[in-house]
Parts: sequence; C-alpha cells; structure tokens
Amino acid sequence: MIHLFEKGVNHKTLVLLHGDGGNEHDLISVARMIDPQANILSLRGSIVEYGMPRFYKRKSINQFDHDSMVEETHNIREFIDDCSKTYRFNRDSVTVIGYSHGANIATCILFHFEKAFHKAILFHPMVPLRHISLPNLNHTKIFIGAGRFDSLMPEHEVQELTQMFESANADVDVFWTDYGHQLSKEEIKAASKWYSEVEVFEDDEL
Repeated sequence: MIHLFEKGVNHKTLVLLHGDGGNEHDLISVARMIDPQANILSLRGSIVEYGMPRFYKRKSINQFDHDSMVEETHNIREFIDDCSKTYRFNRDSVTVIGYSHGANIATCILFHFEKAFHKAILFHPMVPLRHISLPNLNHTKIFIGAGRFDSLMPEHEVQELTQMFESANADVDVFWTDYGHQLSKEEIKAASKWYSEVEVFEDDEL
C-alpha cells in the first residue's frame, strides 16, 4: 500500500486516512497540529475510482460496497500491524485520524477489532455498517467532529454512531460546528485540545 512514514520523537503514532479522492499528504498538517512530536503513518487508499484513491469501493455514489469495505478493513488493519514492526512503533499507542471517507473506514476497523486503535479522531464519519456485533471498546477514546449543516452526515446519524460506540463501552466526545461537511480549523483545534487533555488524564492515571 502506498504510504509515507515520518519518525517522531515520542512513543505515539498517528495513522492518517484521507478523504474521498485524497492522498497520503492531505492530513499531514492536521496531524502536526494534533501531536507535532508523534510518528506519522499516512496511507493512500488502494482502490481507484474514476482516477481517485479510495479505501473501499462503492456500488453507487451514495451506496457503499460493504463486502469491499469489510475486506479492506482487514487489509488496512493488517498493514498497520506490519508497519508497526517495520518502523518499530508501539502498536498500543496508535491514534487514527480520518476525514469523511477515511473516517468511515477507520470506524469500520473499530467495529471489527477490539484493540485496533488506542484513540480515534473521526472528522465527519458516517455509520459504515449496521446490524453488526461490536467488539468491546472499553479502552478506546473517540473524538467525533460534526457539522450541523452536514447533509452527508445529518445529526441523527451522528447520534446513532455515538450510541453504537457507547454501547460497545467506548468513551466518546462529539464536537459540533455550524458548518457543513468540510473540515474546519475549529474542529481541528477542538480535536487537538481533546487529544492533549486525554493524554494528560492518562498520564495522571499511571
């Protein structure tokens, strides 16, 4: 899988999953705002649709190919595991950052694996799958960035996704903006603040 890795100076790693048609460079600046000292592993989707990289196929513009999504969920999780050995980073200290399409596949990975990520920052995700038994996510902390005027991710879907995560014992924080589906500086700053506060809280527990 096409990707880039930047070595950091602490033991944390940020895994970046771009939006529809993006690439491995799109979220680098966001990652540096979240944790400028962390390792960065940024992936490019291996599915190409109309010349644009994606992490899973679609059956139509508004319909996911669930078989492809599940297959790529396993592939991406395995790839991250392999990268942790290749680049020698702590697999238990990984935070995933996904936007839109990338947030959807990150959510799907969380839906399938108990300890896929220590933390997750999901900007404008949708509910990728329904009628699925979720793993126990009691050690997973999740930030969701959402827009009140986001037609792709309406408020009821944000609530549904939050409830699904919480039913699996995840710790979820939702931050709302008065924007649409675009990724705003406001929510990036909120995610950075959340990340820092979670880090401090975890350090205090040790």
